[in-house]
Amino acid sequence: MSQERRYSFEFFPTKTEAGHEKLLNVARQLATYQPSFFSCTYGAGGSTRDRTLNTVLQLDGEVKVPTAPHLSCVGDSKAELRELLNLYKDAGIKRIVALRGDLPSGMGMASGELRYANELVSFIREETADHFHIEIAAYPEMHPQARNFEDDIANFVRKAKAGADSAITQYFFNADSYFYFVERVRKLGVDLPIVPGIMPITNYSKLARFSDACGAELPRWVRKQLEAYGDDIDSIQQFGTEMITRMCEQLLQGGAPGLHFYTLNQAEASLAIWNNLQLPR
Repeated sequence: MSQERRYSFEFFPTKTEAGHEKLLNVARQLATYQPSFFSCTYGAGGSTRDRTLNTVLQLDGEVKVPTAPHLSCVGDSKAELRELLNLYKDAGIKRIVALRGDLPSGMGMASGELRYANELVSFIREETADHFHIEIAAYPEMHPQARNFEDDIANFVRKAKAGADSAITQYFFNADSYFYFVERVRKLGVDLPIVPGIMPITNYSKLARFSDACGAELPRWVRKQLEAYGDDIDSIQQFGTEMITRMCEQLLQGGAPGLHFYTLNQAEASLAIWNNLQLPR
């Protein structure tokens, strides 16, 4: 397992031309910090397939930062997945984030020829051998749709042993949840790097809604502090930057192999944390 730390930024594909231009400008700003890679999300049921593809190719080709597309198997056939893999391979993309993917609204269970992320990881390996560095998702506080923690840990181990190279976690605000998760999977024979996903705090109401939906616990003391600031955005952002910086320090001191920033297509909040940590450029 490589000991070199890696730092990366995540984007989502936009719906408008103006949004896309803003995304590219943000990416160019972040590129000056020389991250290990960018990643770009993939909408529920492949709903952003073409926008994800175009964004990835632009970030990789024009912004000149290696970019990893998210690839999910929900709703896609093997033929469709094979086509995408070949497009990325021919374009020189070297890294993929392999996910089951979010279920589209109204879909009660996964559809498609591949239903789980471990099946997608195996499929990518079968189709492309070792061309891609495969990232998988980890959930230190349990996937919101998992039956229980034991099932979720077992699912992660299956994904890892199917051929993954490293993992990126869902964001969290309690470093102990990360360390405990890593300790548990190490005991089960999984030694791949598990990089913490970091969500900057810039807006309380949006963060609370998103955290409730994705199963990331927002600690009571944090909620109460953010509530106390009301509409004082500056205080919210200052508190968020200081709190997340301290957590990142704890993670890195505890041996985390890097950090993956969920930028929400913004640069300032992630870079404030980066600069506080005095990360290498």
